[in-house]
Amino acid sequence: MSEVLRVAFVIARRDFSAVILSKTFILFLLGPLFPVVIGMAFGGLGEKITTEGLRPTVGISMSAADAARMEGAYRIIADRLGGEKLPRLQRAPAGDPRALLARPDARFLAVVSGTVERPVLTGKASDLAWLEGDISLIASAALAGERLPHVRVEKQPVTASAGADAQSRMLTGRAAQVLIFLLTMLLAGMVLSNLVEEKTNKIIEILAAAVPIDAVFLGKLIAMLAMSFVGICFWGSGVFAAILTFAGPNMTPPTPAVGWPLFLLLGTVYFTMAYTLLGSLFLGIGAQAATVREVQTLNMPVTMGQMVVFFFATYAVDHMGSPSEIAGAIFPFSSPFVMIARAAQDAAIWPHLLAIAWQALWVALIIRFGVTLFRRHVLKSGPARRRGLFRRRSAPAA
Repeated sequence: MSEVLRVAFVIARRDFSAVILSKTFILFLLGPLFPVVIGMAFGGLGEKITTEGLRPTVGISMSAADAARMEGAYRIIADRLGGEKLPRLQRAPAGDPRALLARPDARFLAVVSGTVERPVLTGKASDLAWLEGDISLIASAALAGERLPHVRVEKQPVTASAGADAQSRMLTGRAAQVLIFLLTMLLAGMVLSNLVEEKTNKIIEILAAAVPIDAVFLGKLIAMLAMSFVGICFWGSGVFAAILTFAGPNMTPPTPAVGWPLFLLLGTVYFTMAYTLLGSLFLGIGAQAATVREVQTLNMPVTMGQMVVFFFATYAVDHMGSPSEIAGAIFPFSSPFVMIARAAQDAAIWPHLLAIAWQALWVALIIRFGVTLFRRHVLKSGPARRRGLFRRRSAPAA
């Protein structure tokens, strides 16, 4: 076993150096920056569209006095609730509301006619159900007029709130789940691409002829895991620098129940477990594929299954101690995600010791299963051919 581990670390060092020293590794490190920038840009644009462009416009086809009362009430409510929560009001010409809505140049979703005391809302049935409450509120405020009281709320801040702390810890656990899942899916797939490349170049066959196949499997898994931590350190440093730059050193993020040092340590362990489980499956799958098309076909069920597992784990965040949360902690592929959320909300340490031991057992089983698939499909050429490959590789030049 010690010889297998020694050879595995040699192969891991070879793969790690080949990836780190390649010209494309900087693109790998900068790769996540592009979707983040694009997401921020489109997120701001989408928020602007949602708050401005998608707010419905309601026409006011009333007398000038009633229309002024409706607009005055609208301003009062908008000041207290926020204008983005209300439909726009725009004066419309007097006339039949149906005819106004039928005009080609009309931009109204509905039209309010009648009086403040008896407003009439005209529009499609689905739009009426959406706008009825808002128009009723505005008309009620217009009817109250100056009698509408403005009650000032006395604010009494506190330094601690159990409910707020529980909510912030739940959000911390959910964010950690998402982060570990994204990193696992992003980085575990690189094991597969590296394997397919080396199978195409016949490097796997040469390695398998020279060293135990278990060492080849473990070496590639260890190399990609080490490369993943390089990427995580780079991205984590960038995020930390961005937080200090934009939020300032006085920012105090919500503290997990187990404390930040132990939470980060558990996050590292749980990422390692999730990555190793998924990476072992990908290696076993990749060994059966001869082309990139076959890799994509075989990879899709595993990826979709992992998505289902992740959604199941996120559901368990809001149901601590429930049967679903316990089941998620026991199922090996969801256990890392469920347990990191528990670390954010529960200060008990012993469940994590049990979970890590349980996950480590499944890591060993999945690695053994992956090695079996790896050996069966990578070495299907037979021992004699493998020895021939090794002899041709080792023979001195004439």
